[in-house]
Amino acid sequence: MPDRKCIIHAKLLDVMLHRLCHQLIENHANFDETVLLGLQPRGIYFADRIQRRLKKILNKEIDKGYLDTTFHRDDFRRRDSPLAPSKTDVPFLIEDKNVILLDDVLYTGRSVRAALDAMVTFGRPRKVELMVLIDRKYTRHLPIESDYVGRAVNTIDSQRVLVEWEEQNEEDGVWITSKATT
Repeated sequence: MPDRKCIIHAKLLDVMLHRLCHQLIENHANFDETVLLGLQPRGIYFADRIQRRLKKILNKEIDKGYLDTTFHRDDFRRRDSPLAPSKTDVPFLIEDKNVILLDDVLYTGRSVRAALDAMVTFGRPRKVELMVLIDRKYTRHLPIESDYVGRAVNTIDSQRVLVEWEEQNEEDGVWITSKATT
């Protein structure tokens, strides 16, 4: 595949996930008052991995849901073709809980803004934090920052950061590609 560069291979990704879980444990201890929300469509794989690792480390179930932001996006009606929504599955209330939003890549911040709007359907959280695997620095349209970051990368607008998970029948890894090749 032309113009595709691996920036995080499977073993390094494993180390990053381990570190991120321990950072969460430092700040949320036993997770009695904390839930995970993976942003559709790609943040759900990240949320699944984090939840499985936390369960293994803490030896307890951690509440996790999937949040679709399609109808809360500011560009929803501006596209030439309609967006296809993904499934929202939040089987718990988030009222007065600490919520960790998880997404694979933080780019402009607009998806996170939409997630904040979509999330209030399930209650008003006590606190919201953001965890991203990749933070594309210097690209924000909104003043949004992540509380937990796997890795910050510098990219230009003509590039795309592609996170691949073995759950998607891919090899675990993070790639920088040209937008034209994806």
